[in-house]
Order: sequence, then C-alpha cells, then structure tokens
Amino acid sequence: MIRFAANLSMLFTEVPFLERFRAARDCGFEGVEFLFPYAWSAETLKDRLNSENLKQVLFNAPPGNWDLGERGIAGLPGRETEFREGIDLALNYALTLECQNIHVMAGICPENLSLEQSFEIYTQNIAYAAERVASHAVSILLEPINIRSFPGYILSHQAQARHLIDTLGYKNLRLQLDLFHAQIMEGDLTNLIRHQLSYIEHIQLASVPDRHEPDEGEINYNWIFKELSRLSYRGWIGCEYIPRGDTKTGLAWLKEARRLLDEK
Repeated sequence: MIRFAANLSMLFTEVPFLERFRAARDCGFEGVEFLFPYAWSAETLKDRLNSENLKQVLFNAPPGNWDLGERGIAGLPGRETEFREGIDLALNYALTLECQNIHVMAGICPENLSLEQSFEIYTQNIAYAAERVASHAVSILLEPINIRSFPGYILSHQAQARHLIDTLGYKNLRLQLDLFHAQIMEGDLTNLIRHQLSYIEHIQLASVPDRHEPDEGEINYNWIFKELSRLSYRGWIGCEYIPRGDTKTGLAWLKEARRLLDEK
C-alpha cells in the first residue's frame, strides 16, 4: 500500500509550523516529513506527533548556514567536526521522534575544489554517518538534487548515489528518490524506478517544471503511482511541493490518487 506524507516545510504554510501537524491529519495524512526540526525541541515535536497520531517519516541533518546559501556540509572541506556534531544532533532527534530516516545533504561544491575532490570528502563523511547511526536502526538517505535549482550541487545523478551505496556497502545507506529532481536531470522515470527499486527507501514528488501539485506539468503521476503499486513499493511518498494556493484546496489530486490505487 502506498502511503503519502505531508512535507510540513512546504505544505500548510497558511498556519504556524506547530499547527501544521493537525492540518495534515485533518486532510487524511498519516505521516509527515520536514526539512529541519532544530528550531523546536524534539520533545515538542514528539508531542505533536502523538497528539495527531502521525508518523515522522523523514527529516534532514543540519545543512550548515542555510541563510548564507549552504545546502549541506558533507562535501565541504574543514567542516568534519561540525558535520559529526550535526549527525549526533540529528540522531538524537531521530530517536526521540522514532524516525528511521535522516537525509544528509551533500552541499554545493566550493569554487576552489573540483567536484571529484568534494565528492571524496562527501564519501568519507557519509561513511561516518552510516556507521554512526547503524546500531540504532536508522538509515542515512542520499538524495540527488538537480543543478538547475542548486547549481554546483555535489550529488546530482541517481547513478552517483547508487554507486556510492554499493561502494560503501552499509545496509542502512539508502536512496531518496525525488522525482522532481530526477525528471529534470534524467527523465525516463518509469525505467529509473524499475532499475533502482531495491535501493529506494523514500520517494518525494512535485510537478515539473514549477514544483507545484502533481496534477500539472510533464510527469504523469497517476502512471507513476500505479507503477509503484505494481512493483509493491512499501515506502512513503513525501509531498514536497509548493502549493499553487491554499494547501487543502490543492489536495484534490491526492483524493484521485487514492481512488486509483484502491481500484488496483
């Protein structure tokens, strides 16, 4: 059964963050994800999850200085201590929130390094992260991100992520397939899903090119949902898009998706 999770960093922004948990539950979501939890205590967030009977599906490790344009520090030189402290912090949140997935952002390649050099630093830090959380049944997720949205991003292709997972060999190192990014960088999504299903721990969606509800744009999401059901995908699909207007009004696509899946 395919399960959809509301991304509370992007959906229900009509209300303050802590009120979005109830808004998600009222719209029928059973799981939530968001970018970064660190502005609130883990206990506060856990209380919200419990009160709305929601599952925390995913969040990101600390990304560095987001306001200054950093999009992860795993591939940045000289930030190893900060990275390790961030993994410790993320793990503490994951344990409190009973969340099994932490996405670690790779970062933007510095101008004074090659992509190959940044990727080597990234590889070493990812190995540390996977080892650090392994005993707690927590997975580290790798998400290739398109270089149109984030120019210079260190991890931008699915094959890069698969190769790193195979090379490092950690069972808790898994793929986060964001179909918005994958369509921009590679396309051919059906074959991409079929080829790497065994790597995928989590999927995210949004329309292309405008990152709105998945009922517009160049991706036929109803086809994708049916294919994932046919392949017996058992993970979550995170709704990580920017609503065109009111979040609840824009969720008509979700009702239709569930109807189609119930017919199978």
